[in-house]
Amino acid sequence: MANFFTDNPDLQYYVEKGIDWETLVNAVEQSLPNDDIESVEDAVYFYKEVLNMVGEFVANEVAPRAAAIDHEGPWLEDGQVKHPKGFDEIFEHIKSLELHGLGVPRELGGMNAPHILNLMCSEMFARADVSMMTHHSFHFGIAMALLVYSMNEGTTEYDPETGAILSTRFETEIRDILSGEAWGAMDITEPDAGSDMAALSTKAFQDDDGNWFITGQKIFITSGHGKYHIVIARSEADKEGLDALSTFMVQTYEDLDDGTRKRYATIDRLEEKLGHHASPTCSVIFENSPAKLIGNRGEGFKQMLLLMNNARLGVGFESVAVCQASYVLAKEYAAERRAFGKTIDKHEMIADYLDDMESTIAGLRAMGYTATFHEEMGFRIGIQLSRDNSLSEIDRKRLERRQRKHKAASRKITPLFKYLAAEKAVEMARMCMQIHGGAGYTTEYGAEKLLRDALVMPIYEGTSQIQSLMAMKDTLGAIMKNPQEFVRRLAQARWKTMSGDSLARRVAKIEHASLTAQQHLVRKTAMDKFQDVRHRPMGEWLDLLRTDWDPKRDFAFAMLHAENLALLLSDEAIVGILYEQAQKHPERREVLEAYLERAEVRSRMLVDKITNTGDRLLGRLAKESEAAAE
Repeated sequence: MANFFTDNPDLQYYVEKGIDWETLVNAVEQSLPNDDIESVEDAVYFYKEVLNMVGEFVANEVAPRAAAIDHEGPWLEDGQVKHPKGFDEIFEHIKSLELHGLGVPRELGGMNAPHILNLMCSEMFARADVSMMTHHSFHFGIAMALLVYSMNEGTTEYDPETGAILSTRFETEIRDILSGEAWGAMDITEPDAGSDMAALSTKAFQDDDGNWFITGQKIFITSGHGKYHIVIARSEADKEGLDALSTFMVQTYEDLDDGTRKRYATIDRLEEKLGHHASPTCSVIFENSPAKLIGNRGEGFKQMLLLMNNARLGVGFESVAVCQASYVLAKEYAAERRAFGKTIDKHEMIADYLDDMESTIAGLRAMGYTATFHEEMGFRIGIQLSRDNSLSEIDRKRLERRQRKHKAASRKITPLFKYLAAEKAVEMARMCMQIHGGAGYTTEYGAEKLLRDALVMPIYEGTSQIQSLMAMKDTLGAIMKNPQEFVRRLAQARWKTMSGDSLARRVAKIEHASLTAQQHLVRKTAMDKFQDVRHRPMGEWLDLLRTDWDPKRDFAFAMLHAENLALLLSDEAIVGILYEQAQKHPERREVLEAYLERAEVRSRMLVDKITNTGDRLLGRLAKESEAAAE
């Protein structure tokens, strides 16, 4: 039987060698041995069993039905979303496997697996069909979101001796989701507000008894027919922008004893989409819908950010899955299709395309699983800090330092991973279609479906442009905050290009190229800023250069090149991770060499582009802006 775990050696590498299971398992289990897991080896054995089970299930039950379900899709009937028979059968099977609770603590009915295992399963599931995987993610994802929110607001109670969860605010909702009878949704986007959350207009208000209600419309809501919605709404009439937003949990319906359903929010339409046909994307109308405030008023944006890294990691691995599916489909077709006396995988250009796809996927996984490890370790240490009152002051500070380190690493890599994986999903799906030729344009082979499903990846959970701007902002901000550290890194990278083994030197050259581009962006930004203030009295220069920064005006050159910088930073991160792997496991040297071969050429091109283009366009935009202001 087919198995999407056992047929993927790169994914198996992470399970066998590439993940520090000892550190992670101890952080997840908190204390070993316990009644469920006696050792790290026991935990990893269980994880492998889960991966084998899921790999076989999605390859043999989900993938063969994906095309038919994509063709039929969901529909709206009497205000309720209906699914094709095959879709319902798949999710009944998932319910019987209890996969919705894979990462939820045992005290709440889950399996207490690490999130990295959940994402491995997600990658395999999304390879079978990314739109059904998207729907599945709003079971576990919303259950964990409600738990995290309760932990952060202090409404989760722990056993003082064991640290086990005794109660949590949304336990009823979490158990309902884990049963497979319900799921949730995240409601942010509105007709006139997408990435710009400050423009949200959905309102939250209280009655005389302090009860909260929500009124407004949310659109593009994935699995928006779910029961439990986390909604960002405008609650503070006396504030503007992001400070006016709060987070709420809204139960959108209740099933009554007589078999009818009472709705507290309505679905007025399903979006007609290019791809992801199995995943219902809803427009949801709230009209005085009862709501529960999560956390403090005015913290809506902050609450959203708590979940954003995990959401972006999830989409990143969905994108990797599309890349893997595209590569496998293209490779299998090319090995069978003959032209000019040989199969087309033996033609030089096609062989190069397939080699590039394989190498890039390995680089994406390296970045994705590294980011996931750091994100989860930061989360697990946070749990330990919040519930272990026996920690000494020294131990607490030590854990806090570790947590900051993990969080910083996750914040650095995650937007790059989401950016590059999403862009490569589109690129590889497009290449898969091209390798199929005319056959790829038909619906028979599945290449066109992969391309349709891939096209949303650079858009949702933060567009590619948002990811690149975030990476640029953090990178340049760190340089400006500590220029001495940047100079040290630059000098060190230059020295490493001339020392060590050949692979170390090649990796250092990419790091040096990235730092050179960063140096140019900072220098150009500073020079432009100086040109802006030099007409002011000299006594004001220092204060203006320190404080009077307008991101839209002063960082124009850096914003123009944000995506080029993101590509450079991604290659720098990937070769660094692959080099560390190669140091520990010699078989990974070949993976690194394959990636370096293309990254070296790309880095030189990107540095050239950043240092030599942009002034003409920015000059034109400045003139147009001046003309419009007159």
